[in-house]
Amino acid sequence: MDRCAAAYAYHKQGYNCAQSVAGAFADLTGTAPEQLMAAMGGFGGGVGGSHEELCGAVSGGVLVLSLLHPHTDGEDRAGKVRLYAQAKEFRRRFQEVFGLTRCGDLLRARPGVTERNPASQRLGVTAHCDNMIVTAVEILEQMLQEEPA
Repeated sequence: MDRCAAAYAYHKQGYNCAQSVAGAFADLTGTAPEQLMAAMGGFGGGVGGSHEELCGAVSGGVLVLSLLHPHTDGEDRAGKVRLYAQAKEFRRRFQEVFGLTRCGDLLRARPGVTERNPASQRLGVTAHCDNMIVTAVEILEQMLQEEPA
C-alpha cells in the first residue's frame, strides 16, 4: 500500500492535513477511517483553522504513533516515556525537513519539495499542505521500519 499516495488522495477529497495523515494508517492502527477522520477533524489548519498551533500533519502523525504504541495504564510510566520519545522524534524529523512545525509559520515560509522529501517528488506534489502531509507519512513509515521486529 502506498500510504503517501493514500494520504494525498484523502486531502484531495477535502479532508484536512491531520485527517489525511491518520487515515493513511487506518489498517495498521485497526481503527476505521471514519473514526480517525472524526478524531482528527478539529486538528486541521493548526487546530480549528487558526493556523496558530502545530501543523495538522504532525498532529495526525502523533495520533498514529499513539494508536500503534498506546499508553493506556496511568501507572505505566515507562510506556508513557517511550510514547513521548516517539512523538518527540517524529516532530524532530519533521522539523529537520521543514525547519518549522507551527502551521502559520510553515504557511509563511512555504518550504517546497526538495531531496529531503522524496515521496513528494515521486508523487509530483506541488501544493504546500500536500507536501506536509506526504512528508509526515513518509517520516512515520521510516520510523515504523526502524522499529525492532
